[in-house]
Amino acid sequence: MTDPVLYWFRDDLRLADNPALAAAVSSAKPLHLIYVFDDSGRHGRPLGAAQRWWLHQSLTRLSADLAAIGGRLDLYHGDPAAVVPALVAAIKPSSIYWNRRYHTQSIACDKALKAEFESQGIAVKTFSGTLIREPWEVASKVGAPMRVFTPFWRAARLDFSVPQPKPAPSRLETAPFALSGPVAVPLQDLKLLPTTPDWSGGMAEHWQPGEQGALETLDRFIDGGFEGYGEHRNRPDLPSTSRLSPYLRFGEISVHTVWHTAEASLHTGRSLATTEDLRIFQSELGWREFSYHLLYHQPDIAKINVQRSFDGFGWQNDPAKLKPWQQGKTGYPLVDAGMRELWQTGFMHNRVRMVVASFLVKHLRIDWRLGEEWFWDTLLDADPASNPASWQWVAGSGADAAPYYRIFNPMLQSEKFDPEGRYLRKFVPELTKLPNAYLHAPWTAKPAELLAAGVKLGVTYPRPIVNHEQARESALSAYKALKESA
Repeated sequence: MTDPVLYWFRDDLRLADNPALAAAVSSAKPLHLIYVFDDSGRHGRPLGAAQRWWLHQSLTRLSADLAAIGGRLDLYHGDPAAVVPALVAAIKPSSIYWNRRYHTQSIACDKALKAEFESQGIAVKTFSGTLIREPWEVASKVGAPMRVFTPFWRAARLDFSVPQPKPAPSRLETAPFALSGPVAVPLQDLKLLPTTPDWSGGMAEHWQPGEQGALETLDRFIDGGFEGYGEHRNRPDLPSTSRLSPYLRFGEISVHTVWHTAEASLHTGRSLATTEDLRIFQSELGWREFSYHLLYHQPDIAKINVQRSFDGFGWQNDPAKLKPWQQGKTGYPLVDAGMRELWQTGFMHNRVRMVVASFLVKHLRIDWRLGEEWFWDTLLDADPASNPASWQWVAGSGADAAPYYRIFNPMLQSEKFDPEGRYLRKFVPELTKLPNAYLHAPWTAKPAELLAAGVKLGVTYPRPIVNHEQARESALSAYKALKESA
């Protein structure tokens, strides 16, 4: 029998435009297709609860997609540093294929495995299947890592054409089960789904994980939300964002596919989006690239301030204020709507993410790391690069960060970006009957107006847990003290 080859799925749970899978298929040898679930934290950050739910659905779809073209996905549970070598010893592949990862722990694991296998005469072939540019490919004129987005993105795009996506294989030849070595397990043995209680109903209602779901989501965006994206992307009350981030996080669609589908829609007339809409959308993909660039060069970005001057900042970290923020009970409707959207759907509109993060860090003076950890557990799209980089951006402690003194006013943000209150009423239904004039700040309504709307502050809807102006002044004073002590 022809020697088989091994393909190791990781953050690339798709068939189309998957360079490592395409190379494995082109070997014309029988394939062992594997996924190793490791929740130990030894080689990367363990998935949060929402991501675990998504992974279960995604692996279900991937298994079905592979089976439809003759493939078989074998699942394993354990440390890949032990599982993969044991599997290699059992199946004796002539070569091994995978797409690269970018966290230090993952890179170290991959390098050690590659060296081990190559010492045995087994070829290990790795590819770029996650990003437009590899993090080490973009540098300043003196060869240093980039710290500011605009020059980073300019350098990343300079004399570089984003590759066209490649189609999925039409047929696979699957190798027989290994007769020895680690035993593949059924998906349910990975215990990815919540059980007591099962809180995933809202996510199941709003999302279709898997490659087909990713392509359909992209189509909906191109045919609907892409037109006017530059102007409307900040409106949580409009279907004006792509909602592709969870699919990109799990690699169910490639960034090349997203990039070129958006670009082609303008040329073919499929979309009425403008070149400015396209430029801004592609720059959002650029922020994802920048986050991975930061992660590669500062792997502890989820724990350590990029700007070390923030190490002495006076965080208060009051659990009595953290909990209502997590529960969407702060008394500020836009903050509460965002946090409830997150809990119910595993997602939050990006503009609202900035508002709720700013509120935690600046109104409540709670360490950004506590917010990042909550998002890591509850967001479907939380990845090891964008999640901490975005939190540090809002906190003012990150690379190319918003200045700390930029403190979002949640009432003004709500009035500007949800003027009719559609988003607020969807996720804070107890305020539904309040007139728009008071919806964004219910405490400003007169008692008769609250009574007519069925709102009793402190009972049916909380009073603000902090006063906006006082919290703002307190945050600015803390920042001033930090600067003076530097």
